[in-house]
Amino acid sequence: MGRRGELAVFRETFARNPEETDFPFLFHVRGNAGVGKSTLARQWEAAAIEQPSAITAFVGDEVHDAVEAMEAVSDRLGRRGHPLKRFDKQLATYRQRRHQAESAVPAPQPVSPGDPGAEPAPTASPSSTVAAQVGLAGLGLVPGIGAFVGAVDPQQVALGADRMRAALNTRLRSHDDVQLVMRPLSVLTPVFLEDLAEVAERCERVVLFFDVYERTAPVLDTWLRDIVFGDEYGGLPVNVQVVLSGQLRLDARIWGDHLGQITEVHLEVFSEEEARTLLAGHGVVEEAGVELVLRLSGRLPLLVDMLARSGARTGEGFEDPSETAVERFLKWEPLAERREAALACALPLQLDEDIYRAAAPEDAVDGYPWLRGLAFVSSQSGRCRYHEVVRAAMLRLQRTRSRLRWEREHMRLAEVFRGWRLAAEGEIGTDPEDHWRDAAWREFRSNETYHLLCANSRAALPDALRQSAHAVGRDAATLRRWAQILVGAGLDADVEALRVWGDRLEATADDEEEGGLTALTLLLGAPELDSSGRALVHSLRAREYRMARDAESALADCVAAVALAPDEAGSHAGLGETYRLLGRHEEAVNSCGRALEIDPGYVIALGSRGDAHRNLGHHEEALADFGRALGLDPQYAWAHSCRAQVYEALGRPDDALVEYDRAIEANAEYVRAMGSRAELLRRLGRYEEALEGFGRALGLDPQYAWAHANRALAHEALGRHDDALADYARAVEIDPLYEWAYASRAELLGRLGRHQEAFADYARAIGIDPEYAWAHTMRAALYESSGRHEEALAGYARAIAADPEFAPAHAKQAALFGALGRHEEALASYARAVSVSPDYFWALASRGELYGGIGRHQEAVADFTRAIELDPRSGWALSARAQTYLRMGRYTDALPDCFRAVEIDPEEGWYQMLYGLALRAAGERESSDDRFSRARRLFSEAGGSPADIADASRGLLVLACVVLDDEDAVARCERFLALRPDGRTVRETVDDLSFLRDVLPESGPCAEAILARLRETR
Repeated sequence: MGRRGELAVFRETFARNPEETDFPFLFHVRGNAGVGKSTLARQWEAAAIEQPSAITAFVGDEVHDAVEAMEAVSDRLGRRGHPLKRFDKQLATYRQRRHQAESAVPAPQPVSPGDPGAEPAPTASPSSTVAAQVGLAGLGLVPGIGAFVGAVDPQQVALGADRMRAALNTRLRSHDDVQLVMRPLSVLTPVFLEDLAEVAERCERVVLFFDVYERTAPVLDTWLRDIVFGDEYGGLPVNVQVVLSGQLRLDARIWGDHLGQITEVHLEVFSEEEARTLLAGHGVVEEAGVELVLRLSGRLPLLVDMLARSGARTGEGFEDPSETAVERFLKWEPLAERREAALACALPLQLDEDIYRAAAPEDAVDGYPWLRGLAFVSSQSGRCRYHEVVRAAMLRLQRTRSRLRWEREHMRLAEVFRGWRLAAEGEIGTDPEDHWRDAAWREFRSNETYHLLCANSRAALPDALRQSAHAVGRDAATLRRWAQILVGAGLDADVEALRVWGDRLEATADDEEEGGLTALTLLLGAPELDSSGRALVHSLRAREYRMARDAESALADCVAAVALAPDEAGSHAGLGETYRLLGRHEEAVNSCGRALEIDPGYVIALGSRGDAHRNLGHHEEALADFGRALGLDPQYAWAHSCRAQVYEALGRPDDALVEYDRAIEANAEYVRAMGSRAELLRRLGRYEEALEGFGRALGLDPQYAWAHANRALAHEALGRHDDALADYARAVEIDPLYEWAYASRAELLGRLGRHQEAFADYARAIGIDPEYAWAHTMRAALYESSGRHEEALAGYARAIAADPEFAPAHAKQAALFGALGRHEEALASYARAVSVSPDYFWALASRGELYGGIGRHQEAVADFTRAIELDPRSGWALSARAQTYLRMGRYTDALPDCFRAVEIDPEEGWYQMLYGLALRAAGERESSDDRFSRARRLFSEAGGSPADIADASRGLLVLACVVLDDEDAVARCERFLALRPDGRTVRETVDDLSFLRDVLPESGPCAEAILARLRETR
């Protein structure tokens, strides 16, 4: 009864064409609490449903962000036979990816700048900086946190967002998945609108109702404005209407440009005529009763209706002007048990039959159907709740009537919810993270905390703030719900401190980028938290920092957590994991060890300590820790992957491959394990299998830049240079700051003779990281091969200045000094290389060659011997030592080395030729002729690129000199040298001739003839 005009305003829209320019597609029903906004909205919904082809979705304040609002709309439409299938599928993906992103798997260890997986120097993107500044500006308006925000650097906030993106990239399948987690609205809303448009095509009208909008406006305003009036996501179809119903005016800062397009319906209290009409409809006609109802209700429609339904017929009690409508309603209810049930059931936040039975007196436990029929009780999705006006009055009545009873009843309800929570934990497990992922558990915990706060806020607030810290780690909607629990308890129990805390925490939930860190920082300022609570908050904030790859900030929090709670395993485990990420592995081992002393079954601590042992080279200890962790959790994919890396370091590639397979079996989308497995196959020379593995990883994550770059190496090994260049191009397209990919592509381009492009890529890599020693070194090597020796020496010097511990720069500098005849400088550089890296095979073997070339044969033999100890299958080192022995006249010592070199690679003509020389020098002419014949055959089969043929020319040259019946020796050598006429080839040729004359004087005349021609032509 009443509101006929307002009802008509909406009904009339069904007779109009939605294509009309002034069609009312957005309504805003506004008015104070109790004026009937929700009732009118429900009447409008009923009017829409009466239409032959109309469908509605009604959303209340159960949603706490736009994603939940879309989910609620999809749920309502689905129940009416119009599911949003694509949206529901994408939403399920979002939930799954969120879970993956929140998993407790430790983050990947940091890498050095020269490694393939290295991250670029951290610099916030412009978009993140802008977003952070906007977010901070909003937070600065919130009482109590403005000072904190003013001390925060927006650039650092933005950097945290970019770090979070990078962290998510290590955990999720693809760039699209990262966007889905970081920006769910930008991905989900277009799909939602597309599905909604399909529903609108099948129906004449779709009406979306958003009730109690004063509560949901802060999280829905911008999103609703954008889908109604904007084109960012795509827009609403013309036959979709939106109804907003709330107490407050729409925010002019958001809706101001569109207020003229909104049809506002402002509800006031009933006129006296409307109130009398409604009362008459319920049989309240005696003037005394009518006057009493009008006075008690203030003509507020809700209370008029409630009192009319209560059976008021006379003005009994009129003489007591202090009574409220609620008190009068309870008096007029004839059954005492129902009066008590109505009051008791105002205590819970909402009701279903189970909660009703827990709250109601024993003699009214079957009264749930009666309660649901009361005028001030609304039902939705199987639950019901009191209207806020009535509930507030009933709570105030009970709180002021008996404080002890108020506390007792709230404690009783808290125990009920606690029992349900513990039962849920029995099914979920003991991990607090798993608890917070479970919606039922969160509801039980929220209600338990609400009642504890109402009963005794001082005693319950510390634990409520502890739980707030856990809520922070879940998502913004969960934090917002939890904050509203504190606000609600503060209002209902009349405790200002609770309301203030709730408001401050809820404000942080609006910061999509850094809200978690802001909220945790606020909690650390809470004097109500005890040492254990503060330690928990420090630990959780440290985890947020680790996820954002800010290990230094995490370390400060972990140290504080351990100081506050030295007997908490989690504090020590977090400290250990942070030390691991910082590369401080000894300290990581110690901290994780302390965590395991407290809790021997702490799986994450075992994993972190195992990886720290791995990085320290403590392979047996690492295997032991990973074994224990996997015994506790066989599906711990990260531990399998780390154990594979230990097996790689131990030279057990087959075992490593098995572990990678187990990691992928445990997590079929473990892209990083797939990439590591493929890289191992590449290093084993199993290039086709490696390509297949990289392809599998990239199939799951096409944005995996590291896999593109390393697949390029496999393509290079197979001579597929175009494919390699394409992969390098894709890697740097995905990550424009990927310096290793630029430098690696430059190296390939240099080998292909495309020097200008190579120099350009080296410049890009060094521009990204001016201290990138490997890129400086490789660019210097390209200068050297181009004959630009001074630039090469300057480049090696820059590499050494950037990283004095980078042994390859010292070694390559030494090699160039040697080639230039600056032997003392060369030996000094080799000494530095070997000092930095005592097991540096290439430096030892190269220095051995230099020693041999300047006649220091004993030192040469020592270096070659050490190199062979490091790599017993190095034909290069074996043949070089054999040459030294031959120069020394130790022919019998040379023969075993030659034999082993040929055994290792019987298809290498140089080894066959050298063996022939050793045999000839030892007087075994017949055997030497056989080796020369094999060498001649292998050299004659040499083909491929000019560089390949030129490399074979040295062997042909020496062989032609030895086989004296080859009259065309000089011309043959010149033809091959012409294919690669660089200075290094000439130097090597001269070395070969000199060696030949030393070993076989009979070849001297031919060698001298070739040297003479070289002097003429070069």
